Amino acid sequence: MEVESGVTTPTALLDDDGRPKRTGTVWSASAHIINAVLGTGVLSLPWAMSQMGWALGLSCIFIFAGVTLYTSNLLADCYRSPRTGKRNTTYMDAVKVHLGGKQHVFCGIVQYGNLAGFTIGFIITTSTSIVTILKNICFRKNGFEAPCHFSNNPYMIGIGVVQIILSQIPNFHKLSVLSIVAATMAIGYASIGVGLSFASVIQGNVKSTSFKGSNEGRSSSDIVWNILVAVGNVALASAYTQIAVDIQDSLKSYPPENKVMKKANMIGIFIMTILFTLNACFGYAAFGSNTPGNILMSTGFHKPFWLLELANLFIIIHLLGTFQVMIQPLYHIVEILAVQKWPDSSFVIREIPINIGNNKFSINYFRLVWRTIFVMVVTLLAMAMPFFNDMIALLGAIGFWPTVVYFPIEMYIVKQNIRKGTISWIGLQTLSFFCLLVSLAAGCGAIHGLGQAIAKYKPFMYKA
Repeated sequence: MEVESGVTTPTALLDDDGRPKRTGTVWSASAHIINAVLGTGVLSLPWAMSQMGWALGLSCIFIFAGVTLYTSNLLADCYRSPRTGKRNTTYMDAVKVHLGGKQHVFCGIVQYGNLAGFTIGFIITTSTSIVTILKNICFRKNGFEAPCHFSNNPYMIGIGVVQIILSQIPNFHKLSVLSIVAATMAIGYASIGVGLSFASVIQGNVKSTSFKGSNEGRSSSDIVWNILVAVGNVALASAYTQIAVDIQDSLKSYPPENKVMKKANMIGIFIMTILFTLNACFGYAAFGSNTPGNILMSTGFHKPFWLLELANLFIIIHLLGTFQVMIQPLYHIVEILAVQKWPDSSFVIREIPINIGNNKFSINYFRLVWRTIFVMVVTLLAMAMPFFNDMIALLGAIGFWPTVVYFPIEMYIVKQNIRKGTISWIGLQTLSFFCLLVSLAAGCGAIHGLGQAIAKYKPFMYKA
């Protein structure tokens, strides 16, 4: 018998290193990955395509899919320490073991800052989908010219309450069912977006498109800014390495975690690339130069009402699950630090078992209090800053290069003992430099968009 966080654990339920047994498989890992990459960003890809045109747009989708798959596989090989074979249960641990020094501190600041910011964006977007359903009902009753506007704030509060409840799911090991449901919803609404766009195209409603992008009626500076934002949108939509180590840490110890994770990476990126390409191409063909920022929100398709309402319901369910998938690494690291700081505190380590029928789970007082406070804070920030999605673009741009490219490449160089100046080293550094430029370009575009958004919105007063 072993004691884990105040709970006695039978030896049969322990893993190879004495910790609670992991049960994750390639399918649960794939579901987590699909959850992370198939956010509502997939519905903004038609807009990105309209800014870049067919050539650059398609090239970006395939290039960044390849980059993400490659660097994610490098990261998978760095899950266990090179000499001892010890598991690195967080991204920070992997960076500390392989690179030493204080680089893991920078990694943690970028990673957890990004993940906390993403949750604010999820609350805003989820509330927008709820409001979109209400607006469609209003339009159906009163016509498209009716002044149908609703405050997002009550729905953000409701979303916060739901997330407080879901946040009591202790870790990635217990998220599989929620993640599979959410991933199914993501595929569902992405497929609806493709279907509506395809139906519009085969009905002959094809708008004018361009090999180089839609430049009519726009100044040169607007064209440049929009292209930068579009490239950044594609790059950031493909990224999930910030939670990759945590996903890998949920996998069974056999077969080897890196091999299973690489299969999951392939499945997740393959599905992502298909849906990204179909949404971007058919959405751009359907809307042309007037492609909206999100083809399933109120500025996109208007009929059929029932299908749009179903799609937005899928978005709501998906984002409720994705919130939990994306925030688990932050929950995990805070609770690890709390146990290290107060190892004898029953408030921190004690797990209280509760049985409801055949369902067994446990409550931890520290987890209950701190996660509740966190959700309350991010909900309040979402209500105060409805322009925060533009801030998310900036945070994502800042985090893209170090977490998706730089750290996986540098750790792999150390692990494989690749000598400086060799062809392999030059190739890896060239890839890293290219992605750094992409990150800087996306950051510039995000700053420009953020400046415009701050001037447009008032705190707590947003109505969609």
